[in-house]
Amino acid sequence: MNRAFDDLFGIPDAFDGIPMAGRTDRWILDDAAARTGVDLSGDTFERFRERYFARLLEALPEPRPDTCVLPGVRDLLEAIDARGDIFPGLLTGNCEEGARIKLEHFGLWKFFRCGAYGDAVTDRNHLFDVAVKRAEACGAPRVTPGDVIVVGDTVLDVACAQAAGARSVAVATGPVDAATLKSGGADMVMHDLSDTDAFLRFVFVQT
Repeated sequence: MNRAFDDLFGIPDAFDGIPMAGRTDRWILDDAAARTGVDLSGDTFERFRERYFARLLEALPEPRPDTCVLPGVRDLLEAIDARGDIFPGLLTGNCEEGARIKLEHFGLWKFFRCGAYGDAVTDRNHLFDVAVKRAEACGAPRVTPGDVIVVGDTVLDVACAQAAGARSVAVATGPVDAATLKSGGADMVMHDLSDTDAFLRFVFVQT
């Protein structure tokens, strides 16, 4: 994002110090634009997105110790993929193309049948209903919010679940520790996703 912003507007490090975890791409960009005085009207947002996607494709192969598939993620997705009673979908603040680029890089995009993305919205809570409707359109059964599990690594992910009446699994592999996620109201907190059985037991707890 910093590289794309500099490319278009000649302003380096525009996103330094702006919180990103758990927020939508549009929210993050709006903050950077407000701070630097950049006008995002007209086709500016679209031009930024296209440049960001190009820069993302360049950056992902660069060696970085924090760019990896986190513990348990692939095994859990493979376990879910082998079942017929869990519908996996994405609810992410990433723009759809950005999410695809990131997940395809790590071979994970194939596990998600549909999703709701942060292309235009600022508040990620608005994405919950979109995600559920798209899941239904892709073959998921109609469910109540309490049958939906939101998995994330920030208090904003937990808040998204709470606002919708869904349950949450918070994973302490991101910027927030387990105690903070628990105090934020997460229904289940995991240090990572290595314990597939524990995750599945939580999913099928009757509420």
